[in-house]
Amino acid sequence: MDSQELRSLQAPLKKQYSENPDSALITLKAEGQVGEGISCSVETGKALVEAGLHPATGGDGSMACSGDMLLEALAACAGVTLCSVATAIGVKIEDGKVIAEGDLDFRGTLGVSKETPVGFREIRLHYELDTDADSEQLATLMKLTERYCVVYQTLQNGLDINVTYSS
Repeated sequence: MDSQELRSLQAPLKKQYSENPDSALITLKAEGQVGEGISCSVETGKALVEAGLHPATGGDGSMACSGDMLLEALAACAGVTLCSVATAIGVKIEDGKVIAEGDLDFRGTLGVSKETPVGFREIRLHYELDTDADSEQLATLMKLTERYCVVYQTLQNGLDINVTYSS
């Protein structure tokens, strides 16, 4: 796909969203089914993923860790956004890799230390790109990728999560 094809693909959507902002509001949904033992299966667009305990919390490593899945979502979103932005601004990427890493202190998750926060302390996102783009083009590519990556922006800016339950 080249930049003109991308613009043609997105132009009617941009026009629609500009003229009717409510049409741009879409609720994405992920659903998990509590399984046997300590597990939860999540159906993605392509597969069923069974999440369970990380080995650092007692799991055997046979199921996906939800922390890994968060980092996978970030890497995937950043990679797709990078490719889209590169296409839009005419930067050719021959090959590339997006690496998302995060640091967790499992003392918080396991309740060993009430002073230790639960969750990632830091997440690092690294790009390894094979491109002939100059430094100015790369800076623009990175700036726009950060700006338009949904998962990155959500993690970077935070948001309120409303929790309900039923029984």
